Amino acid sequence: MPDAGLSLPRNDPRQYDELAGEWWRPDGVFAMLHWLAEARAALVPPAERPGALLVDLGCGAGLLAPHLAGKGYRHVGVDLTRSALAQAVQHGVAAVNGDATAVPLADGCADVVAAGELLEHVPDWRAAVAEACRLLQPGGLLVLDTLNDTAVSRLVAVRIAERLPTVPRGIHDPRLFVDDRELVAECARHGVDLRIRGVRPGVPGLLRWLLRRARGAGTPAGQTPRIVPSRSAAVLYQGRGVRGG
Repeated sequence: MPDAGLSLPRNDPRQYDELAGEWWRPDGVFAMLHWLAEARAALVPPAERPGALLVDLGCGAGLLAPHLAGKGYRHVGVDLTRSALAQAVQHGVAAVNGDATAVPLADGCADVVAAGELLEHVPDWRAAVAEACRLLQPGGLLVLDTLNDTAVSRLVAVRIAERLPTVPRGIHDPRLFVDDRELVAECARHGVDLRIRGVRPGVPGLLRWLLRRARGAGTPAGQTPRIVPSRSAAVLYQGRGVRGG
């Protein structure tokens, strides 16, 4: 497994340049981001009007794009990492090199804003939430997923997950994890009624994937692990909310 995180501080954005070749490897260290992108896209309904815009904050290499195909959105991706954006463009994403806390797009431009696995990487996650809500038109949809600010999340997402081939070492700084209740309250301040639910990888699928990877076998199409609802939001959770009029 690449150990880019061992040569840089935790959560350093330069890790994504060092790991640029991993984005689209289905069995690489960003594999779980593919599973989460599929689950996030499932929260997005088909576009209700021609030219509907989906703004993908922290889009990385555009992993959400294949799962939005046919839904009718113009997909604009915002990210700091140019090497990732170059790959996103190859998958049909209109790239914007920018910070999620200061997005160079107009107020109310978006029908949907997606913020997948972003907030736990932003030193000021409240500023990123404010930007996401600012971009939404009235009635627009916010979808996100992030890691909760709990002891069990720090144990699972850092101490355990970074020993598995699904999470690059050093990619997270647990001091930036986002309390779900604070996130709901912050979205409400900006007019978005956010509902959350816990999610996790399905255990049987994850175990089969780990076994195939340990054997050096690839993952057959349609047999990647799925993200499923969890009774607890203490580790990983999704949010879905609509901006009021």
